[in-house]
Amino acid sequence: SSRGRPRSCAGSRSSRRRSSPRRTRGSWTARPKTSRRRGCGCRPRRAGSCPASPRRSSTDVRALALQSSGPEASRGYLLVHTNGGLNQMRAGISDMVAVARILKATLIIPELDKKSFWLDKSNFSDVFDEEHFIRYLANDVKVEKNLPKELVKAPKSVRYFKSWSGVDYYQNEISPLWEHRQVIRAAKSDSRLANNFLPPDIQKLRCRTFFQALRFAPPIEALGNLLVERMKSFGPYIALHLRYEKDMLAFSGCTYGLSDTESEELAMIRGNTTYWKVKDIDPLEQRSHGHCPLTPKEVGMFLSALGYPSSTPVYIAAGEIYGGESHMVDLQSRFPILMNKEKLASAEELRPFSQYASQMAALDYIVSVESDVFIPSYSGNMARAVAGHRRFHGHRKTISPDRKALVHLFDKVDSGLLDEGKRLSQKIIEMHQKRYRTGHES
Repeated sequence: SSRGRPRSCAGSRSSRRRSSPRRTRGSWTARPKTSRRRGCGCRPRRAGSCPASPRRSSTDVRALALQSSGPEASRGYLLVHTNGGLNQMRAGISDMVAVARILKATLIIPELDKKSFWLDKSNFSDVFDEEHFIRYLANDVKVEKNLPKELVKAPKSVRYFKSWSGVDYYQNEISPLWEHRQVIRAAKSDSRLANNFLPPDIQKLRCRTFFQALRFAPPIEALGNLLVERMKSFGPYIALHLRYEKDMLAFSGCTYGLSDTESEELAMIRGNTTYWKVKDIDPLEQRSHGHCPLTPKEVGMFLSALGYPSSTPVYIAAGEIYGGESHMVDLQSRFPILMNKEKLASAEELRPFSQYASQMAALDYIVSVESDVFIPSYSGNMARAVAGHRRFHGHRKTISPDRKALVHLFDKVDSGLLDEGKRLSQKIIEMHQKRYRTGHES
């Protein structure tokens, strides 16, 4: 259901370009239409999930009082422990800012996740511009760097807030805790706030936090913008979020195109990662249902079918590709101008960030947001965040592949039932034109 799928902020806008593929002078092509839906909150929804006239409960009406200028008098302090990768943490922080507003709390600068798969030891100020975060939110939520000294050792109310909760939950079940404690600690931050039926000001605060308050730290912004400049020197470029990394493949159980040794390694990682609950996964079933990221080869076939010429610059937004260059051969042969941050920046330029997964991901994020076209191979947190950010800035083309339909076509090509060429291209283009007209772009 849409409740169980956290989304990135903002809705999509319509494309004004022709939908049929064509080759033009300069080897740039027009692409399929994007959705004409507009979002109704901080995260793009599936078609039909944004009501034209949102129903308001009595709580929604009461919550309109939160629209006053400036934060209300603080009732206590909210500590937040984030969890997940960069964009899962960003979404969680944005939700917790909104929760702090609802609870009339002073938010303490959130603690970033240091125990997940990536073991990134970055602090908030290493990844984000802390001073900007505090200043930007000054009229919405009071933010402080640390608890007052007298409260550091004070008893705290530690809570796992219920997932997808609305204003009612926080006002009726969490707010009364202030009567007994001055500090509430949120043990997890992801998906703790509902997507729909929230007061407009809370939705807007959540989005402004995600896209404006959570600005990356100056060193990250500087190198990220430099990478954008260097990428643009090749011409208009595609940012390809190629989610073909070890953690993703191990978590999802997707082993198509991998060797037996690689598949066994991924199964071992999944079995040894305690907080991944599902251990036994059928990789063929996962792939047939569209639950696997496209392989680098499949992405290359997809781009070629859309009409992108081989001269198109492509930026690979990803960590280390599982299996290394051996899995990139086909994509590289189709699109020789295949770049990543390691190719665009020197080892010296990357050295301050290279040991920190979140900071490296932030560099990819900046280049992806500023790309001429963004294409994710999988609809994870990064893909949704970038797509939402591009919509927040106005229309920027994003193409989300229909993985379930594509793998069936690619299997026909592999078995010799369908030739790669004009017929395959026509099928893929028509499939995605229909997909975007109906708004099914998740």
